[in-house]
Amino acid sequence: MRVGLAAEKDIPAEGTKCVEIGGRRYALFKVSGTVYCLDNACTHLGGPLCEGTLRGFVVQCPWHGSRFDVRSGQVVGPPARSAVRAYLITLEGGKVWADLP
Repeated sequence: MRVGLAAEKDIPAEGTKCVEIGGRRYALFKVSGTVYCLDNACTHLGGPLCEGTLRGFVVQCPWHGSRFDVRSGQVVGPPARSAVRAYLITLEGGKVWADLP
């Protein structure tokens, strides 16, 4: 289902934004003008990725330090072992859209 997540202007440059759609939380990241979307729960113990530290394309979970590539959700640093689900984003009319399950 295609869903509007946020206004693009509401996501800070080189920053993050938390959104909740249908009871699920998502983390939005803007890096070099491009927006990325991941499930908001770290695959280690569920830490909120949108509250983590973003350095380049890598977000670090605030709870235990797992690191993920925001472009793909792939793990780039332990203790997490499995990827976070990533969603394809489109920008239309100043709004960020994603196809969500």
